[in-house]
Amino acid sequence: MSRPSHHSKPWWSPHLTILRREYHKATRKARKQDTPHMREVAGTSKAGYFKAIKAAKNKHWSSFLLAATPQSLWRAKRFAYRRAQPRFPSLPVAETPQQMNDVLLDHFFPPKEPFSPPPRLRPHKSAPPVTSDEIAAALSKCSPTSAPGPDGIPYCTWKQVNKINPTILL
Repeated sequence: MSRPSHHSKPWWSPHLTILRREYHKATRKARKQDTPHMREVAGTSKAGYFKAIKAAKNKHWSSFLLAATPQSLWRAKRFAYRRAQPRFPSLPVAETPQQMNDVLLDHFFPPKEPFSPPPRLRPHKSAPPVTSDEIAAALSKCSPTSAPGPDGIPYCTWKQVNKINPTILL
């Protein structure tokens, strides 16, 4: 098993190792026995362990700042400002949750222009007329589960109409 470098947790101490063992031991015992007393002991052990970690980190940070030189001061600044950025940006025009909702919806989902159907195609004067057999052949090549075209009618409907009355599509 590999051991982490002593640089990864410079605030760790042998006292924290003992507290960690006691915490895990109490937690396992509480899970095994499941009595209110054991849960209380495990909770107390957990609180003490995490309180000791926080105190050790604060003590290490204070000693780091006391030992800081003008050259290492920028390193301390980098450590201090390495906080996570807020997840949500501030929205100056929105104060209530409803206004925030409206602003975000308008930004991420802008209103679309109304749909206008394509213009009707006119047959070319020199083109031969389309026969019902050509329509049937084109519809037979289409998948019945594919998305509908611009008219919104699925291909399976056109196939049914073509089976009933092939001349209706002309």
